[in-house]
Amino acid sequence: MSTYVLVHGAWHTGSELEPVAAPIRAAGHQVHTPTIKGNRPGDAKTTGLTEAIQSITDYLADNNLKDVILLGHSYGGMIITGVADQAAERIRRLVYWNAFVPNNGESLNDMVPPHYLALFDAIAAERGDGSVVLPFPIWRDAFTNDADLATAQRAYDILNPHPLKTSATRSRCAAIRPR
Repeated sequence: MSTYVLVHGAWHTGSELEPVAAPIRAAGHQVHTPTIKGNRPGDAKTTGLTEAIQSITDYLADNNLKDVILLGHSYGGMIITGVADQAAERIRRLVYWNAFVPNNGESLNDMVPPHYLALFDAIAAERGDGSVVLPFPIWRDAFTNDADLATAQRAYDILNPHPLKTSATRSRCAAIRPR
């Protein structure tokens, strides 16, 4: 059986991936759903991409995980790319599930529609803690425009403030090589 590590997207924690993990576990696989540093409720929102990546690299090492299928959803693609650069020997496969796939030296800000950059900065300035939470109408239009209102609202209600600094940090993925 395989070992999976599911890495969530922005505004989430690992617990949001538990419904995805359940059927994988039921099939006999080991599944981990860690929360990226900066995304836990109560975490400082000054975390950058480097620290966020390191938190998952440390998770793999602390749990002695090897031959891992590392899945990243959305912003989680930024994380798994960096983890693969730091801990390639622990990873069997990368899976980008509706995720950002950065080239070496790209930041998330390089990949989002430009009109969001000023919005992210304005929201973070208004919040005063370095984090971003999109207003519901914008979030729904960008992420859940195909869901009914009640489903979209339930999804929005579990979001956590996300550290803006993670969006500006450039990725490092020079060590990733196809097997």
